[in-house]
Amino acid sequence: MKSGRNPTRRYFLGAAGVACLGILAVPAHAQQPLELKIMAPANPGGGWDQTARSMQQALVAAGIARSVQVTNVGGAGGSVGIAQFVNSAKGDGSQLMVNGFVMVGALAMNKSPVTLDQVTPIARLTDEYQVMVVPANSPIKNLKDLGDALKANIAKVTFAGGSAGGIDHIMAALFAGSVGADAAKVNYVPFSGGGESLAAILGGKVTAGISGYSEYEGQIKSGKLRAIGITSSERRPGIDIPTFKEQGIDLVLANWRSVVAPPGITPEQKKVLADAIDRLVKSPAWKEVLAQKGWEDAYLPGDAFADFLKKEAVRVNGVLKSIGLLKS
Repeated sequence: MKSGRNPTRRYFLGAAGVACLGILAVPAHAQQPLELKIMAPANPGGGWDQTARSMQQALVAAGIARSVQVTNVGGAGGSVGIAQFVNSAKGDGSQLMVNGFVMVGALAMNKSPVTLDQVTPIARLTDEYQVMVVPANSPIKNLKDLGDALKANIAKVTFAGGSAGGIDHIMAALFAGSVGADAAKVNYVPFSGGGESLAAILGGKVTAGISGYSEYEGQIKSGKLRAIGITSSERRPGIDIPTFKEQGIDLVLANWRSVVAPPGITPEQKKVLADAIDRLVKSPAWKEVLAQKGWEDAYLPGDAFADFLKKEAVRVNGVLKSIGLLKS
């Protein structure tokens, strides 16, 4: 009997060797799910909080992250949160912060020493159209009724929404101006979280509320709130709310939300986070979130998002100045 090597054995050893080489060739972050922390720079209940917790859910469901911890740091339209993020998370490749349109205006209005130039842009994620609502028992039935009330006595009409200088505030001012009232005199009451503003609207403490559709969806469907307008260019599928345009108000506005990393991270750390978000937005778990929340997919990664952020700061500051909310 010849002594020789078993060809079958030789095949399996070779396959095992190739497999080992393959494992060595795959970056560590591709094998091991990440452990992440996401800051929502607002109190619970609002759009940033919903975005952070939706990311938490989808990242884990898609196997991209082993664990995701969400923290809330409210105040001043994200100015408090971004300051803490920039100072305490510097160089930490496991942390992210949700932000968006609201923060751009709030940082300008609050003259914040910390700006979006100091964070590391990762990606824009979503767009969401705004809705204007009134309590179900309000005498205001549509935008014409609200516009008439503004023209009669702008001081008596109060709007509830997110932080001063954010998209809700801008929308109130733009609406006032569009009906012939003084946009600079709009009576706007800012809240740090969606839950607080919702309580004020339901309690009849304000005339009307402004936010993204997802924040009011439950109360609209239950009949506790009446939606009198949505800022999309045309009616949205499955959302029976008249647009501002069809009611004679030329107002189309979308609230974008995004995610950024701390300053001082390495190119390798940035790539790990960018790849994770790229996998997130392409996952069935995230697509399900978009459908449930009524959010539009507005994914814009990398340098394109960084360029968008710079241009958006210029645009928002220009709008704030034009409606008297920001002095030159």
